Amino acid sequence: MHVKFANGVKIMDRTTIMLPPELKTRASNQAKKMRVSLGQYIREALQKSLDMENRSKVDDDSLFMDNAVFDDPTPEDLASDHDRYLYGDEK
Repeated sequence: MHVKFANGVKIMDRTTIMLPPELKTRASNQAKKMRVSLGQYIREALQKSLDMENRSKVDDDSLFMDNAVFDDPTPEDLASDHDRYLYGDEK
């Protein structure tokens, strides 16, 4: 079933999902705390999950987060040991 505006534009599709009782109870309780419907809570949680899934992995990489400019000489082993310098990884 489609929910439509009077002008015929589709705004939502009706979908039936099966939830374990405990998950539904927890989601319902959280929706009540947030003062939204269970449907709205599920839509927002699904959207947030999909947005996180599509987020670029680059956003979390310290190499790309570092905006500093270094004018000093670099260590001779910078290329071979870059992981250690960036992430602190020890071999």
